[in-house]
Order: sequence, then C-alpha cells, then structure tokens
Amino acid sequence: MKAFQVKEHVHPSKVSVSDIPIPAPDASKGEVLVDIYAAGLNFFDILQSQGKYQTQPPLPFVLGAELAGTISKSWPIPKGCPYKPGDKVFGYAQGTYAEHVVVNWNTLLPVPKGLSFEEAATIPLTTTTSYAALVDRAQAKAGEWVLIHAGAGGVGLVACQIAKSLGCKVIATASSESKRNVCQKYGKADEVVDYTQKDWQKQVMKITSGNGVNVVFDPVGIIIPSLKCVAWNAKLVVVGFAAGSIEKIPANLLLLKQVSVTGVYWGATATKDPAAAAKVIKNVLSLLASGKVKQVIYDKPYVGLDQVSQGLHDIESRKVWGKAVVRIREAKDEEARAKL
Repeated sequence: MKAFQVKEHVHPSKVSVSDIPIPAPDASKGEVLVDIYAAGLNFFDILQSQGKYQTQPPLPFVLGAELAGTISKSWPIPKGCPYKPGDKVFGYAQGTYAEHVVVNWNTLLPVPKGLSFEEAATIPLTTTTSYAALVDRAQAKAGEWVLIHAGAGGVGLVACQIAKSLGCKVIATASSESKRNVCQKYGKADEVVDYTQKDWQKQVMKITSGNGVNVVFDPVGIIIPSLKCVAWNAKLVVVGFAAGSIEKIPANLLLLKQVSVTGVYWGATATKDPAAAAKVIKNVLSLLASGKVKQVIYDKPYVGLDQVSQGLHDIESRKVWGKAVVRIREAKDEEARAKL
C-alpha cells in the first residue's frame, strides 16, 4: 500500500510517499483492516515526524492519527466485531496517512448519517479535544466569558461553537483580519481580538468591562500573557504549543487571582479513562446531530497522500483556517462521498 512513512526523524517536508506491505490484522486482538478515505491533518504530526512529540512510535512509522473509511473486504472480520465489510467508520489510530490501517474495532464508531468522510475525519481528536477542554477540564458555564486563542484553527473554531452551545460569551483571538472574520462567521464568536498586538489584553479587559475572562482555551502556548486578562477564579486550559515553546508559569501569578491551570491530552484519555472518553464522544455526536456544532473544513482540498506534506506545511505556516483534511481516495459514488 502507499503510505506516508517516516523512516527517520525529519521534518515532514522531507518525507515522501512510499510503498510498504499491508499489515495483517490479528483477529485475536480484535483488529480489522480499514480502507481509509480521509484523514485529519494535525499540527502535532509535524512534531511527531521530527521526534519531538510526547508520544513517539518506533521507527519506521506511518504518520497520521485521525481517519474515516470503510471496513475492508480484504480480511476476515474478528469474532465479536459488530462491523461488516463496507461499513463506514471513523476513529483514531497511528498511521492514518495511508491507504489502509490496522486498528482494534473497539476504537471505531459508525460515521454519523449526513457526514462526509472528510467531516467524520475531523471528529476523533479535534472536536473531542475541544469539548473535553471546555466541558470536562474548564467546566465552562453559561454566562461566562471564554477566551479562545487561535480561534480560526482546527480545535479553536470548534471550541468557539462548543462554548456558544454552552451559553458562554466568546472572545476569539486570531492574527489576521481574514481569520478573525472566520471566527465570527463560522465560530459565532461574540468578539475578536488580534493577539499579535501589544495591548491585546487591554482589549479583552475592555470587552469584559474590566472583569477579565473566566476561561482561557490555549492551543498556542500563551498562558502567561493571558494571565493579565483573567478574572478571579479563572480556569485556563493548556491544549497545545503551536507557538513552538513550552512555558514555565510563575506560581505567584496563579496565586494573585486564585486561578487554576489544567491540561487536556485527549490522545491518552481513551486509554487512561475509557468511560470518560466514551461520554465525551457521545456528547460530541449529540452536538453534531443537533446542528449546534458543525465541522468546518479548510476550503483548499488536499487530495492524495502526496499532498500530506503540503497540508502540514500550510498548517505550520498558519495559512489554514478550520480543519485541514486529506482525501486519500475517492468514494465509489458521489452520494457516499458527499452525504453518507
């Protein structure tokens, strides 16, 4: 099969698509073979390719973690598996930038009716991360001000929608006018702020009538600057480090406003706390079904595995808004691809 295989720790721009053997599923482990139609592109893929991420598979490995596709007709279905060949599924697994992936069927879910493969591929790690951060970790409540950094990004844009669905008031930050427009158009943000400006915290304080925000959602790595515009008893959630550096937060700043800083690592939640993970996924699917949250996919199509490098480059250069997805193969008919 064709796959985006990392043979040594290098930037993904130096990785090329290659032919590798199709792995054989182990029925005794409940594994199935999935034909991948779409895969989500993520910032952490760039780090993992270079050996800089918190979890690193042994070399060589296929990059990618989110998938949507069909149960393959090429291999027998293990005993107890509820899926049959051809069923449309989505989930997460190591090695989704490939034509096929071997995965335990317990980690898969049916693609919700009305979602395309591309839309389903955004759910496993992106939408769930945003929900877990705001609901489980920050416990955001109706009426609270929520500051969402990088609001036009993959996790940021869906976080805006989730916060609004909770009845929160949202301030989204973004570095360009076009991205701030995206925050308001697709994320329904109440206010937008340019966080590259020197006085952006003053703008946040003005918007909140001098009270500061109650919740900070940070996938960038700017918790310390954000502490200048938080309310008493604020909750700040560390989601990622897109800025490239890991902060060392002075403890006295946490004491002064009695704030709490917590983190969300969705990739490990399913292993560490399966019950909590299942609850998050159930609630996310409910929000999607209600229409309160919609998948927003970047409008530049990345088609084919040879476009993975370009997609990750566009994420790294902050060109992308919404969620970037690579279409690995075309569905056999338009109806299956567009509206399942």
